[in-house]
Amino acid sequence: MNLTNNPELLDRLASHYALGTLRGGARRRFETLAREHANVRSAALVWQTRLASVNELQVQVTPSPVVWTRIDNLVRGELDVATMQSRKLAASNDQVAPSRWWSGLALWRSLATAGALASIVAVTFGLNLRSQIGSQSSQMSQMGGEISRLQAQLLATPQIEYVAVLADDKSAVSMLVTFDPKNKKLVLQRVGGYQEAGDRSLQLWALPPSGGPRSLGVLGGDKLLQLTANDGDIRAVPTLAISLEPKGGVPSAGGPTGPVLFTGTVIQKML
Repeated sequence: MNLTNNPELLDRLASHYALGTLRGGARRRFETLAREHANVRSAALVWQTRLASVNELQVQVTPSPVVWTRIDNLVRGELDVATMQSRKLAASNDQVAPSRWWSGLALWRSLATAGALASIVAVTFGLNLRSQIGSQSSQMSQMGGEISRLQAQLLATPQIEYVAVLADDKSAVSMLVTFDPKNKKLVLQRVGGYQEAGDRSLQLWALPPSGGPRSLGVLGGDKLLQLTANDGDIRAVPTLAISLEPKGGVPSAGGPTGPVLFTGTVIQKML
């Protein structure tokens, strides 16, 4: 199935990718498609942006001292078992003539010691991993209610039909733009580190196929910005741009007067 031609599946996979539930080969295939297709990258970025606040909810958990006691007991138990097995093998080999090279006592003791060391490493690694997984499970349990609430909220929000990722001339992403034509909401989120000076303003422009640039609004200094726009302002526009202008912006009729800092292609999500 061609993922880029199946927007519903693309949106579902992008949500699983952002949540971390898309794993293994499926995750690697999705990342490969994201490198090759702009709409796949945009879908993943939209979901990662939506769920970014979830990361702030994680609470650090210190493992209980009981965990280390349990690890110590298991490691000692493995050592005792390995020692007993090596002694039994040594006693058995002492009763049999060393007719073959692998019946030597020194060899069996070496193998037993190596096995014991391997068991210690395996048990220690496994228990450390189990402790980390337990800690992460506890954090995920604490976040479960919040994630469920966010998912319900996302399902209740109107579908976003247009997405644009605006970047500078070095392909550094600075702004994520989404548009909901039903509610006439044009939402911009700063995802880069750029911050204009106090006497300057960023201004958003639509670049239609014909005619001059058309101003869609002047941006404030907040990380999350919202403008009002009509469906016709975005539907037939292939590109958006942001220029640096004097404080308060400039009239739309004259077009940008300052440098154009960021541009990006408008992608329609066929959901």
